[in-house]
Amino acid sequence: MSTSKDTVVNATEDQRVSIAQIDTIEVGNENAQVTDEQLINWIKSRRSIGNLSIPAPTHEQIKAAIGCAATAPDHKKLRPWRFIITEGNARHQFGRTLVAAAEAKAAREGDELSDKERKKMSNLPLRAPVIITVVTKMQEHKKVPPFEQMLSAGSAVQNLILALKAQGFSTVWRTGLLCNEPAVKAYFDVGADDYVTAFVYTGTSPCDTPVRKPIDIEPLIRFES
Repeated sequence: MSTSKDTVVNATEDQRVSIAQIDTIEVGNENAQVTDEQLINWIKSRRSIGNLSIPAPTHEQIKAAIGCAATAPDHKKLRPWRFIITEGNARHQFGRTLVAAAEAKAAREGDELSDKERKKMSNLPLRAPVIITVVTKMQEHKKVPPFEQMLSAGSAVQNLILALKAQGFSTVWRTGLLCNEPAVKAYFDVGADDYVTAFVYTGTSPCDTPVRKPIDIEPLIRFES
């Protein structure tokens, strides 16, 4: 898989377009280098890939993706999200934090972790070379309730994932039962009223991206007039 900044990697060869082309798109313009249909099909080709390897996005590529995340719908421009990038040896420290969180959760439930479970938790962050954690940073505003700010964070995650895909990288959005355990929130400096909304694992997939089966959207929609 190519990781060039000028390449968009897609499920099929005929959907492959460049970022430079995407920049020139005018939706509905039949003379555009990339048509609206091509772009829609490219978005629909997004898949979650569980185990990722190097090459990983550079800091500049990550910043470019976060720049896209920051354009998410954001009522009153509160920017109620933050991004923490974990890579290299920091992944091992994150793994130790997950073990601590799992042990605390088990103790509350009158249980105890096995050595096998500890090892599994410790190795979870090693499934990708880079993890981008997206957390909320709720702002007090009479017109923007917390749930709306949470939705904005989710929108930022989706933009982040698509921007990484545009630069040739695969991703998977993870959370899990431990994501908002006290030890994990403390590790990422997340306040009591805020949340870890995503661990975006990113890197390069060793396999071709599987083609998504068509989704029947008819049961999901209703038009009213």
